[in-house]
Amino acid sequence: MRLTKSTDIALRIAMRLAVTGDDNPTTREVAEAVGVPYTHAAKVVSRLQHLGVVEARRGRGGGLTLTTAGRTGSVGRLVRELEGAGDVVGCEDDPPCPLRAACRLRGALHNAQEAFFAALDPITVEELTGPPTGPVLLSLGTRTRD
Repeated sequence: MRLTKSTDIALRIAMRLAVTGDDNPTTREVAEAVGVPYTHAAKVVSRLQHLGVVEARRGRGGGLTLTTAGRTGSVGRLVRELEGAGDVVGCEDDPPCPLRAACRLRGALHNAQEAFFAALDPITVEELTGPPTGPVLLSLGTRTRD
């Protein structure tokens, strides 16, 4: 299973914000730090706000903050929310798979997908940012705001 680019960016942004402390970087600064285009980061930050993972404040003294739920919530839950409930394979795509009425693969792949998410359930974003990851995350990007 491969995560969408959007989910990958969301996890990187959450991890970067987990190590910022009292520093509230802008979306542009976080995008630069995690190596993604600003437009992609802005869309992902909006989605993370909607999920209650990130808080964003505009204006002087504003910026992004990882919420307590974002810091201590399950990575498995977050990935499920970001990825959605879709099947691993497109049995109902156009054209639909001719085996779909008698196929056992779809169920097996669904079970594998759930096992993947279940393996992420006990992990939090905060746990992902321990050494050696945290110091590397802190070294990414530079502050240009005064």
